[in-house]
Amino acid sequence: MNRSDILIIGAGPVGLFTVFEAGLLKLKCHIVDSLAQPGGQLNEIYPKKPIYDIPGYPSILASDLTTNLLEQIAPFKPTFTMGERAESLTKVEDNLYRVTTNKGTELYAPVVAIAGGLGSFEPRKPPIENIAQYEDIGIDYIIRDPEKYRNKRVVIAGGGDSALDWSIILSDIAAEVVMIHRRTSFRGALDSVEKVMHLAENGKIQLITNAQAVGLGGEGKLEFVAIEEDGKPTYPHKTDYFLPLFGLAPKLGPIADWGLDIEDNAVKVDTFDYSTNLRGVYAIGDVNTYPGKLKLILCGFHEATLMVQSAFKHIYPEQKLSFKYTTVAGVNGF
Repeated sequence: MNRSDILIIGAGPVGLFTVFEAGLLKLKCHIVDSLAQPGGQLNEIYPKKPIYDIPGYPSILASDLTTNLLEQIAPFKPTFTMGERAESLTKVEDNLYRVTTNKGTELYAPVVAIAGGLGSFEPRKPPIENIAQYEDIGIDYIIRDPEKYRNKRVVIAGGGDSALDWSIILSDIAAEVVMIHRRTSFRGALDSVEKVMHLAENGKIQLITNAQAVGLGGEGKLEFVAIEEDGKPTYPHKTDYFLPLFGLAPKLGPIADWGLDIEDNAVKVDTFDYSTNLRGVYAIGDVNTYPGKLKLILCGFHEATLMVQSAFKHIYPEQKLSFKYTTVAGVNGF
């Protein structure tokens, strides 16, 4: 029987950090994830994108954060089931759950921590008739490695954080960056908006507002994007890549059928310990919701820390939990 103290669903940053906090309390963790490698969205969607809000790191690449987290939890020897999706949750005893994967693997634990981020993702695609024709030969919905666009012409569409951030990053990499947005206002962080405006004013990128991409063309690969701009006839703009960055539509997947309280595609939790309506089942990170929720990695780390304290009391109700500081005991002292 594959049994652990805490079964963590999701190998993203919050799931990985949970192993560290659990290890300090001598709790054994097993992680299951549908992706082939740990890291979750960080590695799958934007491994080379810098992250700026991790304490102690003015900037760190998403893939490097994953590497550091794996190094941090290595002393606690977690086990993994990768490339398999958690399909069903069954209570087999009063204090024991079984999670079965889509490949039939059975995993057992008294505590289940759902750290599945926003679930599975599908890109939000603009309504361009022949868009599928150029996917992977000029159209990318997710940027995994910015070096792919070095010295290339790039058209970015969107008005949120992703479109703004990649316009800024690629301005120093691509031969040409054109950002088009159907409005004059943006949904992203004010600081990013100001940087994009500054780059546009200094000719580092071309910013076209009140405009949208309405067509694509090219023989065997993408060669141009047809742009419809207010007050002007539709015109073709030569490019090597078109990046429609309108975000990703999340889906909870099988978790939605586990009897959990769901609100707006997220799991409702008690902020005392991030427990769900199922005793012994917790939800941490972007997968949960509560008043004032912020979908930040930093917040997920906080939620994981409190959740593990509660999980220990759930597993060992008769034992007294003695809190220690790592600055005093180190890691091996736990």
